[in-house]
Amino acid sequence: MKHADIKVFGRVQGVGFRFYTTKQARSLGIKGWVKNMPDGSVHCEAEGQESALNDFIKAVKKGPVSSKVKDTKVEKSDNIKNYKSFEVRY
Repeated sequence: MKHADIKVFGRVQGVGFRFYTTKQARSLGIKGWVKNMPDGSVHCEAEGQESALNDFIKAVKKGPVSSKVKDTKVEKSDNIKNYKSFEVRY
């Protein structure tokens, strides 16, 4: 199990990004959360098997068709928080 802290910048709010992220996470067995931030970015924390987590990060870097991801910052660690599901936070 690995943990990733992911920050996504660009046109990522108001374009279905959280829905897209949640769908990707659930299809890959990723646990954690996604949240819109006041600065216009999106923040995720994600946990799962390393290969699934890598696939999730690739999907987040791409984003849904209506988004335009300009930059992502990813920090991986072994600091597992044992999330039970993947959810949207407000």
